[in-house]
Amino acid sequence: MRFQKEAKKDSSLLDITPIVDTVFNLLIFFALSLNFISTPGIRVQLPRSTAQEITREKRDLRVVLTAKGQLFLNEKPVDLPSLGDQFKNAARSNRETQILIQADQRVPHGKVVEVMD
Repeated sequence: MRFQKEAKKDSSLLDITPIVDTVFNLLIFFALSLNFISTPGIRVQLPRSTAQEITREKRDLRVVLTAKGQLFLNEKPVDLPSLGDQFKNAARSNRETQILIQADQRVPHGKVVEVMD
């Protein structure tokens, strides 16, 4: 008598049922744990201002170096020697003056260092 071998089941398949159950349980947990109650408060209507906006003194200096080698200070063309004098004047008038240097990516680093000096 000859016995037939049982066909082995392919165990390489991944059973995702437990993963799906876990995801749904987490989803239900987070949905139920949310606080759907709105925060109590008093509604008020604030008065509108009739005054004009307060203008802040423009203190910051912005230096722009273009790829063509042009130099701008607050959107006005300037040359390198006079730039130092303008920095000194701005520092005399307001000690909190900040200088922002924006250089094109094609500007050599040496040129940026010249402006910083």
